[in-house]
Amino acid sequence: MKIMNQKNRIELFKKTMNKAGINEDFLHWLIDEGFFTAPASTKYHGAYDGGLFDHCLEVTESLVEITEKMNIEWEHPRSPYIVGMFHDLCKLDSYEKVIDVEGVMMFGSDEVKGEQAHFGYRNDSLFPGHGDKSVMKLAAWMHLTEEEILCIRYHMGAYEKDTWDYYDRAIKKYQTVLWTHTADMVTSKVKGV
Repeated sequence: MKIMNQKNRIELFKKTMNKAGINEDFLHWLIDEGFFTAPASTKYHGAYDGGLFDHCLEVTESLVEITEKMNIEWEHPRSPYIVGMFHDLCKLDSYEKVIDVEGVMMFGSDEVKGEQAHFGYRNDSLFPGHGDKSVMKLAAWMHLTEEEILCIRYHMGAYEKDTWDYYDRAIKKYQTVLWTHTADMVTSKVKGV
């Protein structure tokens, strides 16, 4: 996937998101915010230019595949596309390129050697959180169902230990919350995207 450029990613996005009814204003906002050029992390999955989109596309494809194979019914047919593609909108303003000083990249107190790790956390983000922040950013552009909100909010699953009881209740109400987390984990941990 790394071989794609921004233009290719935007074209692929348009084809994939046709089923979700994304409007041109939202697309332009995504372009301006760097959705097609931002990394997905600082040094793990998708830690490269465009990694955020590549990760989100893979999560979307995994979630659609799980939906079809498991015969899962969503409240709205667009939901696996919306949830998969935008679950990590929180990352749009989370990272910045780190200046390489004599071949060593610095990430806070961590020293990382090598070319793949070249992003650090920004300190000027306006919203904290992960799932909550993604929901807030997306809700500014479209009405979300409760199911979509919960899938995006709890896509981190047990990694957010303080919200375990809420995550558990969300899964009991919508099994799609669990499948969203599963698609994200398969993509980031198994596929490495």
